[in-house]
Amino acid sequence: MEDLTCAFTGHRPSSYKFGYDEEHPDCCKLKALMTLQIVSLIENGVTTFLSGMALGADIWGAEIVLACKKKCPQKNIRLIAALPCESQADRWSVEQRERYFNILAECDETVYISRHYTRDCMFRRNRWLIDHANFVLAVYNGSSKGGTAYTINYAYEKKRAVIMIDPDTLTVLPYTINLNTVTGLAVPDGIQSSHIESIFSRQIEPVLSFLSVPFIKAR
Repeated sequence: MEDLTCAFTGHRPSSYKFGYDEEHPDCCKLKALMTLQIVSLIENGVTTFLSGMALGADIWGAEIVLACKKKCPQKNIRLIAALPCESQADRWSVEQRERYFNILAECDETVYISRHYTRDCMFRRNRWLIDHANFVLAVYNGSSKGGTAYTINYAYEKKRAVIMIDPDTLTVLPYTINLNTVTGLAVPDGIQSSHIESIFSRQIEPVLSFLSVPFIKAR
């Protein structure tokens, strides 16, 4: 069977209502929805995940994949970091850089699109991610401008399967792959924010408990 690959794309934290506050309930719920999608993709045959390692969705996706790798080594999950340049994190805070390099240390492979920063290295990184993916998990607020919008449009152009999570409404669009995990849970299509609390109690918390992901908790 062909190895399937999923790439992450999404906005930087400054684009979210909760900003850089990862303890905010909406950020916790967003990460939980990402976790459900990633577990679902794994159970449907995806073995390799690609992260551009930008702050926000890229970093969160990578951390969730690493948690899955540790919990389910028999799945042979791989995480590949696709970095636009070696200096990507040079201007980040000490805490952000530590988090970044800790993830890179656990990646199965690191790909450098360019050794040095260029005006188009981010653009080329985004295209590389889509060119090497079957699926795209996007955290996208509907904005028509910016790197995430371009990446999603390029994914559609390349006929990739795109799963989008709206960080404002906490809705999964346009579809959700049915979850078929050891927990025996299923995720309904088009999860709405009004349903989030019941979903946490019935579905998300058991998955997070199974994965032992301490940085994602419901309030």
